[in-house]
Amino acid sequence: MGAKRIVCTVTNDLNYDQRMIRICTTLAEAGYDVTLVGILRKKSKPLTERPFKQVRLSVVAEQGKLMYAHYWIKLFFWLLFRKADILCAIDLDTILPVFYVSRIRGLKRVYDAHEIFTDLKEVISRPSVHKMWLWIAQHTVPRFPVGYTIGESYAGDFEKRYGVRYQVVRNATILRPVTIPPKKERYVLYQGAVNVGRCFEQLIPAMKQVNARLIICGEGNFYAEAMALAKKHGLEDKVIFKGYVPPAQLVEYTMQAYIGITLFEDTSLSNRLSMANRFFDYMHSGVPQLCNRYPEYERVNSQFEVGTLIDDTTPDAIAAALNSMLENDTRYKVLQQNCLKAREIYCWQEQAKTLVSVYDSLSKSN
Repeated sequence: MGAKRIVCTVTNDLNYDQRMIRICTTLAEAGYDVTLVGILRKKSKPLTERPFKQVRLSVVAEQGKLMYAHYWIKLFFWLLFRKADILCAIDLDTILPVFYVSRIRGLKRVYDAHEIFTDLKEVISRPSVHKMWLWIAQHTVPRFPVGYTIGESYAGDFEKRYGVRYQVVRNATILRPVTIPPKKERYVLYQGAVNVGRCFEQLIPAMKQVNARLIICGEGNFYAEAMALAKKHGLEDKVIFKGYVPPAQLVEYTMQAYIGITLFEDTSLSNRLSMANRFFDYMHSGVPQLCNRYPEYERVNSQFEVGTLIDDTTPDAIAAALNSMLENDTRYKVLQQNCLKAREIYCWQEQAKTLVSVYDSLSKSN
């Protein structure tokens, strides 16, 4: 009998989803036959070779209801005839096809809850859209008894809402040897999705008061607006947009950064209880960061002080916190050394043990 076959489903660009690359690589190395399915977009670059299979499905639209409707239908039929033992839905936006196909075919299913999808700002700000996602969640999540999520706060929320107790698999970075390079420039870095609710309306104008450049690596649903904000405030030379950056190149940007940014507006429960991938990426590169004083970041920072936590995200407060980190060399070095200690504990090698145990238990059960 061959290796158990796992199919993971996303709506992201497969080349840039570092979290899923880590997860699928780990499962492949643990002996599973893994396939990651995503969307083929007009700007999609050729797939990077990985130790797992990758499939892209084309859609007639790249966003909105039409994209979801077309992708769900194509994904449903693709999964219906794909050889598989376990289907994994990553977040709520692929859960319906996974749920129905797993029931029709009698396959085991897993929910990978990267966020509280029903509480995202772009969802709750649109009542009809919010109502749809709430129905999908109530209809499906309680029927996914096996799953994992990115922090204790999310796990507690899912148990309270849906009666499921998910394992915690943090989005921690792979632990590799690191030597902190001399910082040629004291620039501030934001890496990740440039989306609504990530404090760009406050961060960008704050840079007028900060003696450093802000480099933004990533794109998203607020990308055009963020660029317009930089232009409005006359910051085209101080706020640099790099767009999507391949993972290997992103590591270089992160290693050379002086401060990392992990900020979310307190506009949704998903944001307040979040634990961003970039939090660990900065930590593993020895880069102190500016974060919200939210539960998951407080949990780590109380154990290892790796950054400055703030309650106020006005432009003045952000600028003051950044300037303090840029100017206080003694404290900066302490934070930097704490990052190097914390990364030994908060690393993917530790989280991978929990991830594999979830699938091992499921694959061995009747």
